[in-house]
Amino acid sequence: MRVIAGAMLAAACVATPALAADRTGYQAIAAGDFTAAAKRIEAERRIFPDRPELMLNLAVAYARTGRSAEARTLYRDVLDKPAVAMDLPNGAVVSSHDVANRGLSRLTTTIATR
Repeated sequence: MRVIAGAMLAAACVATPALAADRTGYQAIAAGDFTAAAKRIEAERRIFPDRPELMLNLAVAYARTGRSAEARTLYRDVLDKPAVAMDLPNGAVVSSHDVANRGLSRLTTTIATR
């Protein structure tokens, strides 16, 4: 299974939808509206709870709204599942595990520098 990933935002991979509908919260994240992104992604996760692009994007939204513990849990949940190849807009392909590890690292760095 391969999912399409979008921009690298705040050193975290943000997955984009393959269709125009913003079911992954990508547009809200790109616009800096992390609260709206979280709401949109939470609704989508009620339908698709195990999609790694949803978990990764929600982790970004949570991290940006001060919900670091919840973001950490989501990153770890991604790591507990099989890795999924994610295509980036620049043509690179990264593992969902690589993205989750980068997100965890960023959380740890952010907390350590506060």
